[in-house]
Amino acid sequence: MYSQITAHRGVTRSVALPSARVAFLDLAPAGPARGTALLVPGFTGGKEDFAPILDPLSDAGFRVVAADLPGQYESPGPRDRTAYTPDWLGSVVNELAKSLDDERVFLLGHSFGGLVARAAVMAAPKRYQSLVLLCSGPSAIQGARRETMARLEPFAQRGMPAVYAARLEVYPPDPTAPERLTAFLRDRFLASSLDGLFGMSDALLQEPDRVDELRATGVPVLVCFGQDDDAWRPALQRDMATRLDATVVAIPGAAHSPAIERPEATVTSLVAFWAGGTV
Repeated sequence: MYSQITAHRGVTRSVALPSARVAFLDLAPAGPARGTALLVPGFTGGKEDFAPILDPLSDAGFRVVAADLPGQYESPGPRDRTAYTPDWLGSVVNELAKSLDDERVFLLGHSFGGLVARAAVMAAPKRYQSLVLLCSGPSAIQGARRETMARLEPFAQRGMPAVYAARLEVYPPDPTAPERLTAFLRDRFLASSLDGLFGMSDALLQEPDRVDELRATGVPVLVCFGQDDDAWRPALQRDMATRLDATVVAIPGAAHSPAIERPEATVTSLVAFWAGGTV
């Protein structure tokens, strides 16, 4: 399902921000410009997870910037597990947004990236035209994914190769995927920061409910998720949308990664929201 992970027009760039150096994929708008969209990935992910939607969003007129968070793949992060809070990562997102030479950007956060994007908006609401929470929730993650993360904790002192091997027992590689893709996903995981991985894990397991704080910013929100999302239950995300007075979209035939599983439907929903605030 990651077959398009390298098939896009994005150019890899890197910028030294006040708090961190951040790598990102950058696509100029094809045709009349409609604004800048900044995409923030989830736990154990990276900028390439948005690959299937990059070109279509560019074709729709958006400059698209998909970033690695500090500690992910090509964005180095601090050697301090306690540093990787949504608030600190959100401050880096704000620095990146400020560097993009667009007065107000469209912000999207996937999964853990939604918690980070939420923190960014709460800290600097005037920097953003809107926020998309893609398969993200109101507070700490629950269910089977929480249990899986807890199972990895004993490997925190043994290095990324040991963590990767333990993770493969739960999420084995797709046997139908090309070897080149499997190798890339392995290499990306191993290139990421051990402190970052477990610091983000801590945040996912501890994040409080901050929905009311987000609503108080007045920034328009789209809550979008796969109808079979197995991270935060769809009913929970619908309830969050109600509390936010947000637009809500469930993507048919998708689970926790609609940008990969159903890119066309995901792009349609994003463009409609960014163009008019409704879907």
